[in-house]
Amino acid sequence: MNWMAHPYRAALGRTARSDDAAHVRDMLEQVLFTAPGERINRPDFGCGLNQLLFLGNSPDLALSVDMTVRGAVQRWLSEVMTLEGLTVRSEDATLIIDLVYRLKATGESQQISLTRPVS
Repeated sequence: MNWMAHPYRAALGRTARSDDAAHVRDMLEQVLFTAPGERINRPDFGCGLNQLLFLGNSPDLALSVDMTVRGAVQRWLSEVMTLEGLTVRSEDATLIIDLVYRLKATGESQQISLTRPVS
């Protein structure tokens, strides 16, 4: 199925489109980086990952991010994907999040790695 790409952009004079795998990845990024309260009609949406990055890098932060990401993915994306693996580690001033998930529509396994600087 074709979905409207996120963020919205034009491609060759038309709205850019994405396939199922790209659409689920876009939804995953929206859930992870949207802070609760940021959306007017859905104030509890998101997990606010960007807010956690200002707490200082430590193993405690990695554990908090792990629990927050697992909860948000289960709550908001359990209909479209199954989280198969999540690794969160802190290295120097960087937080590294590796996710492995399976698309429910196709059964295809996907992987995403997010790296964020931590203050």
